[in-house]
Amino acid sequence: MQTTSAAREQQPMAASTSHPKGLYVLFATEMWERFSYYGMRALLSLYMLKALLMNKEMSSLIYGNYTSLVYLTPLLGGYMADRYWGNRRSILVGGLLMAAGQFALFFSASMYGAGQTEVPQAQLLLFFLGLGCLIFGNGFFKPNISSMVGSLYPKGDTRIDAAYTIFYMGINLGAFMSPLVCGTLGDTGNPADFKWGFLAAGIGMLIGSLTFELLKHKYVITAEGAPLGGKPERTVEHSPVVPVQTAGPVRAETIARPTKSFASKLPMLIGLFVVVYAAIAWLMNRDWIGALVFSAMIVAPITILTDPTLTSREKQKIYVIFILSFFVIFFWGTFEQAGASLTFFADEQTDRTLGASVVPASYFQSANALFIIIFAPIFALLWTWMGKRGTEPSSPLKMSISLMLMAVGYLIIAFGVKGVDASTKVSMFWLITMYMVHTFAELCLSPIGLALVNKLAPARFASLLMAVWFLATAAGNKLAGVLSGLYPPGPGEFAKASKEGINLPAILNGTTQATADITAKLAELELTAHWPSFLGFQITSLYDFFMIFVGLSAVASLILFVLYKRLNTMMAEPVTAS
Repeated sequence: MQTTSAAREQQPMAASTSHPKGLYVLFATEMWERFSYYGMRALLSLYMLKALLMNKEMSSLIYGNYTSLVYLTPLLGGYMADRYWGNRRSILVGGLLMAAGQFALFFSASMYGAGQTEVPQAQLLLFFLGLGCLIFGNGFFKPNISSMVGSLYPKGDTRIDAAYTIFYMGINLGAFMSPLVCGTLGDTGNPADFKWGFLAAGIGMLIGSLTFELLKHKYVITAEGAPLGGKPERTVEHSPVVPVQTAGPVRAETIARPTKSFASKLPMLIGLFVVVYAAIAWLMNRDWIGALVFSAMIVAPITILTDPTLTSREKQKIYVIFILSFFVIFFWGTFEQAGASLTFFADEQTDRTLGASVVPASYFQSANALFIIIFAPIFALLWTWMGKRGTEPSSPLKMSISLMLMAVGYLIIAFGVKGVDASTKVSMFWLITMYMVHTFAELCLSPIGLALVNKLAPARFASLLMAVWFLATAAGNKLAGVLSGLYPPGPGEFAKASKEGINLPAILNGTTQATADITAKLAELELTAHWPSFLGFQITSLYDFFMIFVGLSAVASLILFVLYKRLNTMMAEPVTAS
């Protein structure tokens, strides 16, 4: 899960050491929303595999599309809140949409019939309806509730850092509890029980929405007692970019007038987007959602850099944001395997026996949140200690370290499965250790991202540059789905083929030739007769699969390490003579 930034450029002022009660209302609301989101995510891939009878490639594709769109819709939610609805109405609409999405998944899962070999069309329609409601609901809810935290305090209040730390703990508390609760109810080994996990996620979302709705008028107010997040009273003609409300406070800079050249560039930019979108969709074999995400990642920077009002100094800082955004794609592309390929691994090839019981595969998605709760204060103390001694790494160097830690995490699990037969389960130690190292990686990257964009972005492009950062996260989640689709056939696929009298391992290894009838039967079963491959590298085992992430993360880390001093120079403010 992504962490939030507590950086705010303001002058400190004296303040009470206690926090307004509105903070705890927002804390509880966000905790239940994260409970709902991560509880559903813990079951999503397993539900697609075991109840909707999809193969791992299709499950990974849908997972990547879902999580990438979750990071695109906050642009719409922020725009609607700033221009029309305000935070309060947006949060209510978003919460109700997400609850509706969870209940749609509940009804979809309720249609599962024991031993079904074909999925009813209505079950699939309810599934996709549920995902759509969750995507748009998150867009309205997530950015607006996060932005309200800072508004509870007077400008310059020194309590703001602690407030975001408390709020951040609510996020991780919800993320920790939800896989345990929803996994216990839904991930029982019986596909008919998935509905109870989705029902729990829906109830959690309703509790969060009800908490906010009942208490907002009394407690979600400014220091002067005025209500927060009401409907905007007027249309503000700021920059013609999509306003984005971030997960943390941003600089309170406004733009006096829109950029005059934007309207004249709009037809050209639309035309460019259409061309780039068509080209990427063709290259990605008509993956329309992937094309949308990656096209936006290309066109948005061009939109900014072609503005004639940018100074050379501003362009330097913007280049830093773009370069780091590119590397962030690789971070999230490897980190977000948790809900896809690593869930497959936990389910099929991890020995989850603990005493007399078996740990549900979904439980492992609580590991990251638990490790963040444990280690986030330690990392904060570490950076403070190093900062006092002048040895704290710069933001680009921290990101390079983060990517290398991702490589180390996957190297650990790769060695855990090296030489292990597909039918053999390995100790859960390997998976838990990998999640711990990946948490260290997250703490080196995620908390500093939004703060860095806020610091470097020119005020008139702050919203669009923040959108670029979110787009990098969306692109990373999409990449995660694409890479997860390379997961090699394993026990599940072998058993499925064996029921039809097909020796799939022998066909994959080339010791048995697949006849035309066998090939047709495999296609009917949504199985492949060939090992997946990546850039010409054939993936014949889990060791090969995990080494892809080692290579991607390590190469990205080393390139960023080579560049970080140059990026530091581009970020630094020029020294002026006194």
